[in-house]
Amino acid sequence: MELDISSQEIESIVRKVLSGIEQTKTPAQTPAWQAAAAPAVQKAAYTAPAPVSDGLGVFERVEDAIEAAWKAQREWITKYKIEDRQRVIEAMRRASRAHIEEWCHKIVEETGMGRYEDKVAKHLAVINKTPGPECLTTEALSGDTGLMLEEYGPFGVIAAITPTTNPTETIINNSISMIAGGNTVVFNVHPRAKNVCRECLQVLNRAILDAGGPENLITMTKEPTMENVDKLAASPKIRMMVGTGGMGMVNALLHSGKKCIGAGEGNPPVIVDETADIALAGQKIYEGASFDNNIVCFAEKEVFAVDAIYDGLLHELQKNGAYLVNKQQAEQLTRLCIKKKAKGDGYEPNKDWVGKNASVILKQIGVQAPDSCRLAIMEVEMDHPFVMCEQLMPILPIVRVRDFEQALEYAVRAERGNRHTASMFSKNVDHMTAYGKAIESTIFVKNSCTKAGLGIGGEGHCTMTIAGPTGEGITNAKSFCRRRRCTLAEGGLRIV
Repeated sequence: MELDISSQEIESIVRKVLSGIEQTKTPAQTPAWQAAAAPAVQKAAYTAPAPVSDGLGVFERVEDAIEAAWKAQREWITKYKIEDRQRVIEAMRRASRAHIEEWCHKIVEETGMGRYEDKVAKHLAVINKTPGPECLTTEALSGDTGLMLEEYGPFGVIAAITPTTNPTETIINNSISMIAGGNTVVFNVHPRAKNVCRECLQVLNRAILDAGGPENLITMTKEPTMENVDKLAASPKIRMMVGTGGMGMVNALLHSGKKCIGAGEGNPPVIVDETADIALAGQKIYEGASFDNNIVCFAEKEVFAVDAIYDGLLHELQKNGAYLVNKQQAEQLTRLCIKKKAKGDGYEPNKDWVGKNASVILKQIGVQAPDSCRLAIMEVEMDHPFVMCEQLMPILPIVRVRDFEQALEYAVRAERGNRHTASMFSKNVDHMTAYGKAIESTIFVKNSCTKAGLGIGGEGHCTMTIAGPTGEGITNAKSFCRRRRCTLAEGGLRIV
């Protein structure tokens, strides 16, 4: 999960999308002035107000942002070549690199979450490791009856909802992937990160123009609202909805009736078995669970350690800098940081402490941990709220288990069917294989931080939109394209 909107706002989205914002008003709903108007006036053609832009892709009205992106998309696919896409995207990468430090400081200031140095690492990953058009490979088949080509074509204008946890990282990542596929995109960013997102989008648009690209390949409104999401879902010019955030937002978008790519929540479990390199496990779990104060959906959220190595793992985590709280302090942290859901069963994080430094949170319960302490750890039982709730804080619950079989059972329960991310420290291939099959996660990392599965310290491309619920996985330009087939029959062009 990426910290996003409240349950009440989610319900509002679902109601509006399901009912449709363009419903015809009943007579009782019709304003008196309109009912009294002459028929000729009522039937007069509607003239939209002139677009009001904040410049470089930022508009006052979402309707204008959609229209501008729609016009840009037509130009992008008719007047520009693949080599132009490559040139434009490289310009976007260069411009982003020049602003990394500035944006990372501003994100921390505006959202109040995360760590500057880790945000730099995330930005570098999406800038350098988000694939461009080069991943849009063509499949060809030649036979006695002719030639067949299958290629990736754009959907058109995409609406993208971005989170407060990875605001500009998601804009950069999505923009590169979507533009590479021939699309344009209208962003509805998280209100708590709107200022830095606006600056990022304008810098990217300036880079596009300077590289000879069209204006408004990426757009947004100056003031993001939930009403804008409804309007994006209702617009016939929006061909795809992409949401990076919590499951409530993803489920709402799935009701839009449009093609939807949803990146929902995760609660990544870690298993450490008796064959693991415990020193490595302690180092990597500490590094991963504390990364950007654990606000990323792919970070380690709970650990299941077998009894044989349990004490050794606690020692290694503390040696790396983790602070082990006692039972009383663990109870205090739970009361401070976790609360029961307003509706339904289960728990949710107290947003006041999401993404805060471990030392800041510990101070609230009277623990004076040094600022260098990036992670608090606690010994808990399987059903503890910190295990079953995606807490998005640098507080890591650790559960002692009897053996691998019990660890596997607990890990699957804690992951709750999100099929997002999981990891394991082991030298037992059979254990790793059994875990991978049982957990069914999009990302499965062995013997390293979970962020290695996103290309941050590991191989492979990077994304901030990990589409587990809708199945696209670690998205790239292909994810935002349609497969199109071109066939030349009667043996044409086949020369062998």
